[in-house]
Amino acid sequence: MPSYSVAQIRQAEQRALATGRALMPLAGAAAASFVAARVPADASILALAGPGNNGGDALEAAALLLARGLDVHVVLPSGPDRLPADAARAWAGWVTAGGETRTHTDLPARPSPDLVIDGLFGIGLNRPLDAAWQCLIDTVNAWHVPVLALDVPSGIDADAGVALGRPIRARWTLSFIAPSRGLSFAGAGREAAGECHLDTLGVAMPDDGSTRR
Repeated sequence: MPSYSVAQIRQAEQRALATGRALMPLAGAAAASFVAARVPADASILALAGPGNNGGDALEAAALLLARGLDVHVVLPSGPDRLPADAARAWAGWVTAGGETRTHTDLPARPSPDLVIDGLFGIGLNRPLDAAWQCLIDTVNAWHVPVLALDVPSGIDADAGVALGRPIRARWTLSFIAPSRGLSFAGAGREAAGECHLDTLGVAMPDDGSTRR
């Protein structure tokens, strides 16, 4: 399957948004369906929502899972005030649905949830994790529970596939629009991603000869 650079995926995303297509609700619905198919009805879900649109995808998924009757909690370490517009709307939807939000990165070691949705950074991370984010990721990894990473596991450079710290160790990675190039290399990205899945959200990627196979 072809893989794409962050720039190529961003361009496809912007083209779709320019037509009026709302991609974040589609991504959230895809993630929620993925989770619901893999957990029992009484499962406890923790959604980690970062400061960008990847966090918005996680918030959309959290609201939908809460509506299904699952026990869902959200951690939004950066708080809602600086979220981009679409992610801010997703957060508002989460609050309207009755969800509660924690805004700090220190998680208790136990009890652990049954599944974690990793929506911290996605394809947007291009610098090493700072200490607070790393502590959060280390806690999640120490739980040894299934993790669904959205786009790429947090702590992985989506273009180079290298670790920018100790990344989330996912059981599954659900890429949106197209697979990131960093998941096609043998190494940290591939190892952290677990089983890779794709939902194109109905967005077609042009094959201009610059893809990697």
